[in-house]
Amino acid sequence: MTKADLVEQVYEAIGPGITKKDCSAVIDGFLNAVKQALANDQHIEIRGFGTFKVKYRKPRTARNPRTGESVHVPARAVPVFKPSRLFKTHVAQEQDDEPGPAAPGIGGF
Repeated sequence: MTKADLVEQVYEAIGPGITKKDCSAVIDGFLNAVKQALANDQHIEIRGFGTFKVKYRKPRTARNPRTGESVHVPARAVPVFKPSRLFKTHVAQEQDDEPGPAAPGIGGF
């Protein structure tokens, strides 16, 4: 799903009370607020959906897979999303309701 698809879906859910342009502005505003909060090292908790926060990775030594040479990877901040239990349950139920390709290693060993 792209941002344009998201705008379309939200627009259809709200109905005729808002234009697509206004709906797009609301979604842009939300996404910018999330980015700004994470940049300011704040976390965002949306009950029933999940939590956005910044996790700090330690510096480490990795290997270049092509040459095998050791490479230093510096410490860095990484944005992460942790879905709520309700969100996980909803996704699992939707997956159970829809027939689809089986995950490798499940059912057929």
